[in-house]
Formats: sequence, C-alpha cells, structure tokens
Amino acid sequence: MSDETEYDLDEVNATRDAEAEAKTRAENRAERAERAERMAREGAQAMAEHHAAIKAMDERTVRLRSLRLAKEAADAQTKAAEKEAKAAGKGTAKKAASKKTTAKG
Repeated sequence: MSDETEYDLDEVNATRDAEAEAKTRAENRAERAERAERMAREGAQAMAEHHAAIKAMDERTVRLRSLRLAKEAADAQTKAAEKEAKAAGKGTAKKAASKKTTAKG
C-alpha cells in the first residue's frame, strides 16, 4: 500500500467518524427536545390535576360549611323551642300550684 492510499483511508475514516458524531449529536438534540416536550406536557397535565383537586376541595368545603351552618341553625331552633316549652310548662305548673293552694285555703 502506498502512503497516499493510507491517507485516503484515514480521511475516509475521519469523515465517517465526523458524520457519525454529527448524527449522534443530532439524535441527542432530538431526544432532549422530545424529553423537554414530554416534560412540558406532563407538567401541564399535573398542574391541571392539581388545580382540579384544589377546586374539588373548595367545593367540598363550601358544601360542608353550609351543612354545618344548617345543622347549627336547626340545633339553635330546637334549643329555643325546648326553652320555650320549659318556660311555658313552668308557668302552667305555677298557675296550677297557685290554684291548688287557693282551693285548700
């Protein structure tokens, strides 16, 4: 083999190496771009799920608060009615007791 032929082979190999390296770099860039795009999509989906969870929690909080307030109002009404019933019962008992004492005396 002549020196010229060896030089040509080295040049061909160097060209192949450069082409392979360029191809690898391009593939790596494409993979990074794909990964970045996928991460952006997944991030947007995760954020949407997060906001949906917050909205659901807020809706449950509002519903539970309204139920609690309604129960407290009903309890207050029941307590007031019981208090009125006791007061009315005591007044009737006092009138009945005074009638008994006047009847005896």
